[in-house]
Formats: sequence, structure tokens, C-alpha cells
Amino acid sequence: MPPGELLGMSQALGHRLRDGGFPAPSEVRKVGVLIVGGGISGLSAAWRLAKSGVDDFLVLEMESEAGGNSRAGQSPLVAYPWGAHYLPLPTREATAVRELLAELGVLQGNPAAEKPIYDERFLCATPQERVYRNGLWDEGLLPHRGIDAGERQQQELFHSRMEELKQARGRDGRRAFAMPMALSSSDPVWRDLDRIPFSQWLNDNGFMAPTLHWLANYACRDDYGTAYEQTSAWAGLHYFACRNGEAANAASDAVLTAPEGNAWLARGLAQKASGRILTDALVWRIEEGKSGAAVDVLFGAKTVRFEARQVIWAAPAFVLPRVWPAMPGDLKAAALAGDYSPWLTANLHLSDFPEERLGAPPAWDSVFYNSVGLGYVVATHQLIRRRLSGTVFTYYRALHDVSPAEGRRLLLETPREAWAEGILAELEGAHPDIRRLTTRLDVFRNGHAMRRPVPGSLWGGQRQLLADFRSPRLTLAHADLSGFSLFEEAQYRGVLAAERVMKRSS
Repeated sequence: MPPGELLGMSQALGHRLRDGGFPAPSEVRKVGVLIVGGGISGLSAAWRLAKSGVDDFLVLEMESEAGGNSRAGQSPLVAYPWGAHYLPLPTREATAVRELLAELGVLQGNPAAEKPIYDERFLCATPQERVYRNGLWDEGLLPHRGIDAGERQQQELFHSRMEELKQARGRDGRRAFAMPMALSSSDPVWRDLDRIPFSQWLNDNGFMAPTLHWLANYACRDDYGTAYEQTSAWAGLHYFACRNGEAANAASDAVLTAPEGNAWLARGLAQKASGRILTDALVWRIEEGKSGAAVDVLFGAKTVRFEARQVIWAAPAFVLPRVWPAMPGDLKAAALAGDYSPWLTANLHLSDFPEERLGAPPAWDSVFYNSVGLGYVVATHQLIRRRLSGTVFTYYRALHDVSPAEGRRLLLETPREAWAEGILAELEGAHPDIRRLTTRLDVFRNGHAMRRPVPGSLWGGQRQLLADFRSPRLTLAHADLSGFSLFEEAQYRGVLAAERVMKRSS
């Protein structure tokens, strides 16, 4: 068994909210805008405030570093992700994403161009994806070896249907499935798809091919942490139909990535908040007043009270009822209405590339057909101009096969060695020498990785209540307001919250 650590979100600090017993404030500080949560939504709110000339703000982050699900690690060889690891080519609606990419020099030229030019260092090098099935690697995510003519025809029909849905619009003229999701059509013809699971939609539309059902299930597990029987059909179709971004120098299915996953995006946002991010900060009480809000924050063993004119809550929605005693009852119910997918990520440090089975060559993203895990991405794949003696594989697994509560219990109680043994056993089917080459294996746990888009959760009212909430002193901003966790959604909610705060202050 290779050495390593069992890492993860600071559950011990987070669980203090359940236990109480916090010390009284020993210090008072004043600030204009206090942003609670240093994930992508909180950093995006700070980014928008700073770009608009607002500098009287602070970002509070419970963890030891900002970035949320887009954090990364660093080895002597290469950086690697602990969570989110790619960004699809941004759609025309994702204006804030394009603005950020242009600011970072990754999108070159006019951010509003239909087909922008992207820095090739961030366009995923080919081959991009492959899937392991029946002892062979297939290029792409949809298996095609050993598939009969009928199933291949269904695959082609499904692809054509998704292309149609990318262009589909409701009676209000909006795209049926847009990114950000709040810009999607309000036409009931489309929103009613939220009432049924994605698996039912496939069956109702005659898509019976096993490989299509596997692909749909994989997509939901990968983006939402839920099986397709547990996922809203609207969310399932959104995965395939919302991504219509294009590039002048890449195919439409290309993605933007880096060795460290999406950490470069988090760093780009955080640049605007330089010196204004406070980590290891646990917010345990919020109280609204006539002229501002009092926010009590635990730093180590002492509490600091921040008196803020405005508060942006950019942490997960389910935490807010714990810290805001006066939270309205209907809003509290909405915040607690959803559950969260537990996730496991592991980084395997390898002394050399492992032995390969037959079929498609090594790719950035390698997926296993009908496997408990989601596969792995290769941190050194983008470094095609460098000769490296080793690499890092980042392995992903959503604990969708148990209840969220049971998944969190497993994450808390299962030792690293047990997780590592299961991961190595899974990978050695495709790479027989993976154990010998693994010099270190770290496991990262995330009990509340993302809000689960179960049927009825997106357009049934509760999520909308969170998204529409208005308060004189407190504004909500998190991907939870979209109902699922994607970079584009988190950024949109953070930017929107910042704009609302500035409008309220003007």
C-alpha cells in the first residue's frame, strides 16, 4: 500500500455549528460588504465588486484556502486538481465567463465573438476522452466496438436529438437549455421535464440502447453526483444541450483545462480580492439590523464580530439556517429542501506511465464502463512539450449508490487504506502494474460536494425562492441557487449578488 493522507473539507470545524458553545466576541471590525464563502461564487462576487471600483469588502472562507471545489494540489512534478477539472467552451449567454477568460488572456480578441480564439495551452490536448469496455479502450465517451447496427443507429439518433435541443427555444424566445440555467426558457413544455427522472425520459423517447443508458447515467454521476434515475430529466438534458460554445481554433466539444484543473480560474478571480480573503474563518451567527448586519466569526479560539453594511452569503444554502436565527421560515424550508452529493477524489502519484491495454491511446480523461468510479484525468496531459518521468492520475467517484447520509458516514468512518485498495483494484483491470508504479495515494473527501438536482427540485418553487430572495442587508449567492454545481452557475450567482448589492448601495 503506497503512503498518503486522508484529506477533505474541514468537517470538524463545520460540525462545530451543530455543537455551539462559541466564545463571545472579543473584537469588532467594520466593513462595507462581507462575503461569506470563498468558493467560486464568493470569489466571483469579490471579482465583480473590485472591477466596479468597490474596495471596502472582505471574503471569509472556512477552509485553509479559497477555491471551494476548484482547489488543487502541487507535487514536485506537476500541479493536480482536487475537484473540478475543466470548463466547456463558454456559451454566448455566459458573458461573465468570457469576460474573465479575456481578462486572463485565455480568450483572445472580442469576448462577445461567436467563435473566439482561445490560448492553445488551455485547450485540452488530443486525445481528449476514452472509455474502457470489455478489455479495450474506445476513443470518446460512447463505446462503439462490438455494437450492433441497431444500437449504433440509436446512438446516432440520440446525438441528433441533442443537437436539435441545443437549438430549441421556448415560446418566450429563450433557449430551452441555457447556461447559466436562469436564462433558460420558462415555457412549461420544457420546464415540465423537471418532474420526471432522466432515465424515464430516455425510455419515453424510445432510447433503449444499453450504451446510451450508461452514457446518461455517467453524465449525471459526473456533473451532479446522482444516478440518472435520481436526476431531473431537465438537468440530464441540460448536460447535453446547454453546451453550444464554439471556438475559431477548436472543435465545439473541446474543453479548457490545465494540470491543476479549475484552480487557475479560482486564482484568476481571487486576484481581484488580493489581501481581502480571510481563511480559517467560521461564521457562526448573523443578525440583521436597521443599518447593517452583525456577523460573528470564529478564528481559532476567539470570535470577531464584523459590522457590515451588506452581507453576501456565498456558502452552501443548508448552512444558513444554522447561523441566521431570524431566517424567514419559508426561506429556511427552501434552504433545507435539497440534499448534497458526497464525493471522493484521489490523486495517485506515479513514477511512470502504467502499462496500457489495447485500443485507443492514452487520453486526458479515461472512463471505465459500468464501474463504481468515474475514471481519472491525467495532470501531465497538457504538458505535451515536456518529457516527464512520471505523472499524477486524479480519480473521481460519486457515492451515488447509497443515500447521501450514508455516503457521508462512509466518508467519515472509512480509513484511507480501504479507499486506496478499492481504487487500485479498480484501476489495475486496465493498468496491471498500477500498484507497483504508485508512489503516493492521497484521498480527498467532500461530504456536501454539490446540490442534487433530483426531479422537481429545479422548477418546483423551492430553488426559485432561494434565487429570488431579497433582504435589505443580506444577499444570497451560490451554485445552490441554480440547483446544481457548475463553474458557470457559481460565477453567475456571485456576479449577480454583487450587482444587486451595488445597486442597493447606490
